[in-house]
Order: sequence, then structure tokens, then C-alpha cells
Amino acid sequence: MDDLSNKKGIGNLDDPRMPFDYSKREYGTVPTDTKRAPFQWVSEVAYKNVHRIVARGYDTTELMEEGYGVPEVLFVDFQARMPLIEEAKMLNYVMILALEDGLSMPAMMSRIVAQSKTFLTQACGASILAFGHAYGAYSSFGNRLEDYLKRGKDEGKTLREIAELLVKENLHDESLGVSCLMLEDPAAKRMIARAEKLGIAGEYVTFMKEIVAAAQKISAEPVDIDMLGATGATMMDLGFSPEATWAILACTRAFAAGAHYIEEIERGNYTRLGQTLTPKEFYDGPEECKVPSLDDRARNAKPAQTYTPDEWKKAFEERKKIFGSGFSIIEEIEDPSKKTGIKKVGH
Repeated sequence: MDDLSNKKGIGNLDDPRMPFDYSKREYGTVPTDTKRAPFQWVSEVAYKNVHRIVARGYDTTELMEEGYGVPEVLFVDFQARMPLIEEAKMLNYVMILALEDGLSMPAMMSRIVAQSKTFLTQACGASILAFGHAYGAYSSFGNRLEDYLKRGKDEGKTLREIAELLVKENLHDESLGVSCLMLEDPAAKRMIARAEKLGIAGEYVTFMKEIVAAAQKISAEPVDIDMLGATGATMMDLGFSPEATWAILACTRAFAAGAHYIEEIERGNYTRLGQTLTPKEFYDGPEECKVPSLDDRARNAKPAQTYTPDEWKKAFEERKKIFGSGFSIIEEIEDPSKKTGIKKVGH
């Protein structure tokens, strides 16, 4: 082992900038360093022993025995506080409205997965994964509101001025919270009215109203507050962060996804691999082509490469007509994972 200390010069291991002499490292078992704590998971959310489960200091059994329900415990879990009666009522209202949405895309996802004879939890997971940046974009919506409110305070702008700026810069964004979706459906307006009646409406609902007014001024089509705008603003006035809002409402929707899963497997049969037929009536692509022989291949083959700007433009426009090629998709320059607006992770 002594001769190892004399063999220096491997790569940069003998560089004087090294924090220790590499050739004199310990070999074999190294005694535990008792001067620092060993690694362990630590959480301020909750703990459990053989006698009790405690969330943010509250014994969960005692909470239930006292008569508190899911809304109150969500405030405890995400905000470490006991909510007012009106706040718990408002959260209950929001969750019930968010729980079921009929045969929406998340429900259909659950049903499709159910057809493959998988587990209910996997189907609900697929349903929640359908919450993209347009559908259920609570994180993107909420973080934008926070950013513009901060910007307004930093620049000394009124709520109306900063709302007009937000709309001007984001009018056509799917997660604006204002759209043509709820022009005939009163659910979004009823949620805001409920928040005002319970005394829950605050800065975010007020800001949302200014955003709606600003959007209605410059939009070429009729628009009004939609469920994303009403739900997101109300949840933030209840004190939930955009990320907590997304988590709570996604899991709430999972209850409905579970019901859709169960109905799908109770009313129908499982679909086995290769069982599903896709008749020609469902196909609208190119006409059937005779497969050329290898000798005739050159007469039918077309190169992808182009050599002039005009050729490239013509080829690009032709490819856009081929659905499923990806050429009709508008490229996202920024990292899609950042579209949630989350700035705390992903670095």
C-alpha cells in the first residue's frame, strides 16, 4: 500500500488545488463521522407513531372526532392553520364544482386506461396527467397573477393599469382565466358571487375582475371569466399557493376519475391487444398505393433534403399538410416544463 503514495501524476489528482492529498486517502472501512448528523428524511408536514398521526401539530384522530372534515385538514396540511368557517365552506364549494366535469378529457383518459385491464390508481393517474397547461393550468395562472401584482407594486401602477398590461401581453394565452368558454354557463360567476357572499373575495378576485374588464375591452370576440380564472383567484384568496391549488384540485378530480373507471369496466368489456378495429371509414389519409419493387424504388422515392430557400419553403408547406408529422405544431422555444410558472424547481 505504501507504493501507492509514490505513484502520482494520474490526471490532475496531484494538483495542488485539490482539497486533500488523494494518494493518502483511507482504504477499507472508514469509521462513522459522529460530528455530523446522519442523513434522514425530515418533514414539518406530519409524523406517525403507533399511537397517533399528527399533521402540523394536530392529532388527525382528534380532528375527526371533533367533527372537522377534509376542507379543514387541507388548510392544516397546506397552510398550517385552522380555517374560518366561511373559508372551509368556500373550499368545499370549489372542490365539489371541480370534482366532476362529465365526459371531459380527464374522464375519457381514465376510461381509456380502464379498458386495458389496469389498476384504478393508474387510470386516475392518467386522468390527472391530462391536466396540461391549458386544461387545469392553475399553477401557470396563479404564478402569473403573483408576478404582475408584484410588478405593479414595484412600478407604482394601479390594479387597473397592471391588469391592462397583463391582458395586453397575454390575451391569447390558454391560462389567462378569461375566455369564451363560460359565456352561457354561470358557474364561474356564481363562484365569485359565493366568495363575495362568504367574505372570502380579496386581492386576487378583485384583480381578476380588472383582468376580465381589460380583456373585454380589447378582445375581438366576447369573453368573460372562466372556471380557471374563478377557481384560481378564489383559491389564492383562500391562501393557497398556485402549486397547492393544482395539487388539491387534481386530486379532487381523481375521485370522479375513479367513478368513471369503475363505470367503464362495469358497463363494458376489457379491450385486449389487437382487438380494436379501425375501419377505413375512420381513415382520411392518402389513397392506397401499390408497393413498388426494389428495382422501381428510385422512380417513387423523394428526397427530404432541399437546396434553395424556395425549395425548402415549398417542402415545408407540403409537410404541414401531413397531420401527424409535427410540422403543423408551433415550436415552443422555452422549456415546456417552465410553462407552469414554477420558479422553485427544475434548475
